[in-house]
Amino acid sequence: MAKSKKPLKAALQSQQSRLKIKQKAAQAAQTAELMSKKHAGGGKGKSSHTASAATKGKGKEVAPPRRPTIPFRPTDNILLLGEGNFSFARALIRDAPAELEHLPPKNVTATAYDTEEECYEKYPEAAEIVRDLRAAGVEVFFGIDATQLGKVAVFKGKKWDRVVWNFPHAGKGITDQDRNILSNQLLILGFLRSAAGFLVNGPVPEIFSPRKRKRPDDEDEAEEDEDMGDNTNVDDDDIVKPVACRGTILITLRNVVPYTQWDVPRLAKNPPPPTTGSTPPNPQYIILRSFFFNRSTWKGYEHRMTKGERAHGTGKTGEGGEDRTWEFCLKD
Repeated sequence: MAKSKKPLKAALQSQQSRLKIKQKAAQAAQTAELMSKKHAGGGKGKSSHTASAATKGKGKEVAPPRRPTIPFRPTDNILLLGEGNFSFARALIRDAPAELEHLPPKNVTATAYDTEEECYEKYPEAAEIVRDLRAAGVEVFFGIDATQLGKVAVFKGKKWDRVVWNFPHAGKGITDQDRNILSNQLLILGFLRSAAGFLVNGPVPEIFSPRKRKRPDDEDEAEEDEDMGDNTNVDDDDIVKPVACRGTILITLRNVVPYTQWDVPRLAKNPPPPTTGSTPPNPQYIILRSFFFNRSTWKGYEHRMTKGERAHGTGKTGEGGEDRTWEFCLKD
């Protein structure tokens, strides 16, 4: 069994190495650019400040505040995985953004990997939230493995417009960063393979952008455009046309190291071959867009860590940067 996993492990480790080299090169280029700007301004903070002040009031365009992206429609059937304390599910049906004011609670299915007892032990506030969700008509299930959805009896024959996993994590507590990245990549691959059969069929969603760019499914798109931190092809202003279309998967992660090294877009678009003959190949996905995930948009949402003792996020991993959601649909 261990021997059969070598090809996949080697492919993922090779991918990690390439990504690290690319990120180091990008960081070096950014540092060089900052140094160049500093020298161009005389290397003095005062000169830079004066130049900055001089531009004020002279028609310099100020970027508008980033508008929140709501990736759901009020008619969507939504499956939420790995819910933790279920506060995101609550945010969808209580004090939801105006766009979702008429989303029926019965359209939402919320799940957790933990058993009900384990969930309440880790997150004591979850008991009341789940009680409220069920009273409102939300279906709530425990002990749901996002990589084994086909084995969930109550899901047989069901399809969803949106399958959502916010901040997935294997939660294995591996201290070696490379092994930790690998375990989470395997988790993501398992999820993408498992969820494919539960997405609504239909045409590829149409994406509109105010800025000219390449199509997200362009076969000739540059390899570097697929990286987590590169938004050449997908950006916060992209809008999905609100018509019936094939279901999509949404994965939200911190857009900083080590999460960027999971390289989720590449795993979705160009998955490595299966490890054994009994494992079906991963389906290929189209990267539709990525956008800033603003936690404050979802009133009452409280991010919780996989480990109960770190429920309030006392660790330093993932500090800085932003939360970002990636949206995919199956490729024909």
